[in-house]
Amino acid sequence: MKNFTIPTAATVSPANQAIFEKLQQGLGMVPNLYATLAHSEHALGNYLTLQNGKSSLSPKEREVINLVVSQVNECAYCLAAHTALGGMVGFTPEQIISIRKGSAPFDTKLDALARLVKSATERRGHATPALVDGFFAAGYTEGQLADTVMVIGDKIITNYLHALTQVPVDFPAAPAL
Repeated sequence: MKNFTIPTAATVSPANQAIFEKLQQGLGMVPNLYATLAHSEHALGNYLTLQNGKSSLSPKEREVINLVVSQVNECAYCLAAHTALGGMVGFTPEQIISIRKGSAPFDTKLDALARLVKSATERRGHATPALVDGFFAAGYTEGQLADTVMVIGDKIITNYLHALTQVPVDFPAAPAL
């Protein structure tokens, strides 16, 4: 398989250089997967616009989706990144493991979300109807379902990019399940 180079600020377009600078200031680094998007003149900016868009979902809910989708898609890069981010939004290591397995027994609303996302991801959008009903019964709205699909799509983008490029993971590895 082709080895993908990790672009640096010196090798990307001026627009991507500006994004690299903002990432460096905000995160203290430019994650390898983000840098890989900068092979394209537009992909990194477009992706960050999607990822940072407004949502009716809380940061914790978004991390539930990110962790579940990344586990289903077996993305070591995104699992590492979102295990770190999951801790930053307040999940314990044990809760993160449960979420990665597709449930959140410690919170009924997050549990309904995790179960729906796992089914939708495994079944390419065709979640089990009972899980869709459970999502709404837990108090989620139709708008939140649309936002859930947006976050699933966001995570599939980076899961697939890592699967196709195998760029090195630059976050601490997620524990094995």
